[in-house]
Amino acid sequence: MEVVTEITNVEFGKMINAAASALQQDAEKINKLNVFPVPDGDTGTNMTLSMVSGADYERAEEDTNLGSLARATSKGLLMGARGNSGVILSQIFRGFAKSVADKETLSARDFADALMLGAQTAYKAVMKPTEGTILTVIREAASAANQMAKESTNVVEVAKAAYDAGEAALQTTPDLLPVLKEVGVVDSGGQGLVIVLGAFYAALSGQEIANNEVDNAGLEAMIQSLHNAGVQGDLDPADIKYGYCTEIMVDIAQGTTYDQPFDYDTFYNHLAELGDSLLVINDDEVVKVHVHTEQPGEVLSWGTHFGSLHKVKVDNMRNQQIEAAKAADEERQRASQAQGTQRPQAKLAVVTVASGAGLQELFYQAGATVVLDGEQAPSTQDLVAAVKQTGAERAIILPNDGNIFMAADQAVQLTGIPTAVVPTKTVQQGMTAMVVGYNPEGELETTVRAMTDASADVLSGAVTVSVRDTTLNGLVIHQGDAIGLLDHTIVAAQPDADVLAAANALVAKMLDDDAELLTIYYGSQADAQLADAVKEAALAQDDELEVEVYDGGQALYPLLLSVE
Repeated sequence: MEVVTEITNVEFGKMINAAASALQQDAEKINKLNVFPVPDGDTGTNMTLSMVSGADYERAEEDTNLGSLARATSKGLLMGARGNSGVILSQIFRGFAKSVADKETLSARDFADALMLGAQTAYKAVMKPTEGTILTVIREAASAANQMAKESTNVVEVAKAAYDAGEAALQTTPDLLPVLKEVGVVDSGGQGLVIVLGAFYAALSGQEIANNEVDNAGLEAMIQSLHNAGVQGDLDPADIKYGYCTEIMVDIAQGTTYDQPFDYDTFYNHLAELGDSLLVINDDEVVKVHVHTEQPGEVLSWGTHFGSLHKVKVDNMRNQQIEAAKAADEERQRASQAQGTQRPQAKLAVVTVASGAGLQELFYQAGATVVLDGEQAPSTQDLVAAVKQTGAERAIILPNDGNIFMAADQAVQLTGIPTAVVPTKTVQQGMTAMVVGYNPEGELETTVRAMTDASADVLSGAVTVSVRDTTLNGLVIHQGDAIGLLDHTIVAAQPDADVLAAANALVAKMLDDDAELLTIYYGSQADAQLADAVKEAALAQDDELEVEVYDGGQALYPLLLSVE
């Protein structure tokens, strides 16, 4: 085995980019580990997009100190985190980055300590940690790395110990989570982490790693997100305090205007007095600046004291705001066409998530301010940007998917206004929360309580077609069977993709003496005729039942149903 006694900034960059590349290559493999045989398993996709965001930020970071690269990776993972697995991965790297913050290189001991703090941080981020998941894998991997670092100074051996222990822990996940054993799969998030650990080992041991070809320009995305914070569709241009988005790049100690040696604190502090949304990144040769200011000329002049201006970009955000407001106006008008009038801006905004044009329109009609497309789980950054886009005084996030909870919780800490999450697990719960509990003028705490209470009274059903053979909850399910899920538990299966039969069996289990309203949302793979057939069968079971039918337009699930 090759002997490597330290990880430099170069090796660290290779490790991060190798992990992103490896996840990208195996994303579909991870997706297929979804416990339920439904066509929307996306753990691999979520972890890939999260890690790619971290790698983008790492590559874009101009301070090449290893601690700074780790911090940039952590930042990128946080902002790009999608799904619970992506958020937990971001927390692992948050702890890792904190451990190496002041390091220029990492010894075997440093590497093991960073993995240990990563595991501890991830556990603390989850309110009720569950064993048999990615948490188990990182804990066992970090423990093995810690033990190896007591015996060896070779970081390759530490990385291999972590990888081997992670793989062994992954194989135990079915013994820790009965549902995994029943289906015959390992934990998908744990599998993703093992792939990351394997990429670390491969990079450190000199194995050839395919380059990550995704180029999302992470630093530019960060700068753009700062810029967007000052350009929102609902903001009056006159309210913009600092109107010029100014970017410069200075070649330090170059040119005829240079008359002052570069000192980061001196350089930064003067710019901080000129505006906000300030970002200053430098190495020994170049300093890059982004700032919102009323004095772009002063920013340029200040830069010339430290060297030659290499790049200058100044945008008038008030003019951009006028265009953004116009675009936002047009979007709200399109979303409000069914009502015939434009909705007034709410003091208490709602950001929600839904897949399907019909469902999105229904949420807008119910008062939602921004509806994000749920076909791909939104990232933390997506949710933060959506809240800021509302221009509201306070906001509520309706995730409508348990896999978005952790990203939503992260977003709450970054929005800059009082924000809370109503923990809706389905779009059906979210719709009822909007219709019954939402008050656009209400106080945040009171409205969150009302919406949470309303969503708790909803039974959520879904019908789709199985993508593989499995046995679950005592049901033998074959690929191509129509299956009915009641609150995420499969309760019905019908051969030959008989969606109507599966729906009727599901509705029969959803209705009881207290049922008053059945709502049917048919998707892009169904039609009104199918929905009406389900309605007639339900009324035959209970002729006093109120039934409503809507074109939801959602993919993957021909029918979504709710009972209240």
